Amino acid sequence: MALLQIRKYPDAALKQPAKPVDNIDGSVNAFLDSMAQTMYAAPGVGLAATQVGDNRRLVVLDTDHEQPGKHLLKLINPQIVEAEGSILWEEGCLSVIDFTAEVRRAAKVLIRAWTPEQKEIEIEATDLQAVAFQHEIDHLDGKLFIDRISRIKRELYRRKLAKMLKEGKSNGQRPTSVRI
Repeated sequence: MALLQIRKYPDAALKQPAKPVDNIDGSVNAFLDSMAQTMYAAPGVGLAATQVGDNRRLVVLDTDHEQPGKHLLKLINPQIVEAEGSILWEEGCLSVIDFTAEVRRAAKVLIRAWTPEQKEIEIEATDLQAVAFQHEIDHLDGKLFIDRISRIKRELYRRKLAKMLKEGKSNGQRPTSVRI
């Protein structure tokens, strides 16, 4: 297992939709292990394969801050099959440096996915876990959380980022809120 490089906005790879995994084998599981190691090191609660330059529909997720690794989910071809309610959540992202924003998401979701053991599973999620699933599946669809905020806020962030990069002030650190 090795740490993977997390792509940062505005990297064009982050806008590319991922492709379904057709064959679940040992190499998929090994890659998911590397993704999990990268997510924990970042640190974050979720990571999509597209964030590390891989175009497969793979996600790792662990929203249990008290017991990292105990509830780690490694998902292949995850999809939202049901969504209900509404919740406003302050989101950050491992691929979007120095920025968080409130994003409206479904409050409850039902996710269907495959495990590395080739079992189809369904997961009902609420609160942070529901938000994290939606955030990561957005990544697999080529969307970032900043695509879900107002155009004005997005443009202000783009200007701030351009200024930071021009002045060399960004150290790649993200705000201290939960990074998905």
